[in-house]
Amino acid sequence: MSHELRLLRVYDLFDSTEGYRVLVDRLWPRGIRKESLRLDRWAKEIAPSPELRKWFGHAEERFDDFASLYRAELDGNPAARSFVHELLLVLEHQDVLLLYAAKNPNCNHALTLREWLLDYMREIGCI
Repeated sequence: MSHELRLLRVYDLFDSTEGYRVLVDRLWPRGIRKESLRLDRWAKEIAPSPELRKWFGHAEERFDDFASLYRAELDGNPAARSFVHELLLVLEHQDVLLLYAAKNPNCNHALTLREWLLDYMREIGCI
């Protein structure tokens, strides 16, 4: 893996920000026009389930439990493993930007997703 897997809030994204843009939210971010994101991929199939997302509600006191439950969802989601292999191909040529809309950069599902992706890449010997 010669490039980075980066996290970026959609509201902090600039037109000049380079990289393969992947929205990792299940819901479209409020106030953002689709054409303004210039997405390469919308990976809603790997976002937390609606039930888990609603239960979490971005409550910091639930984050550790949420992260464990979300990792379990990812472990059981065949689309998540396919997504890893897709990203590995892209990472050979450019950075990947995992885009999310949550307000708190320290308490959101994208953090857990990035960690899970990196752990899985290590597990299969790619990093």
